[in-house]
Amino acid sequence: MEKGEERFSDEEATLLDLVSDLICRFEEKTYEPLPEAGPLDVLSELMEANGLRAADLVPLLGSRARASEILSGKRSISKEQARRLGERFHISPAAFIGT
Repeated sequence: MEKGEERFSDEEATLLDLVSDLICRFEEKTYEPLPEAGPLDVLSELMEANGLRAADLVPLLGSRARASEILSGKRSISKEQARRLGERFHISPAAFIGT
């Protein structure tokens, strides 16, 4: 891999394709697909991973009451809140928008 794919011989390129296919097949047989995560699931996981409490999200969500409503599932995350959360956690705001 260090020499770069553009410098592979035909045999090396074929071997890389074969190994990649075998790894994909193994993963498909061995691992269950991850379930879809909703916006609240994503936010809760990110809060836990970063050691955050609801009060820490007030600047992003607008108020303590709003943060509480969102975290309890009573209110959905707005597009503007999703944008702020995406910037804070360095992920796409789409992760915080329900489908």
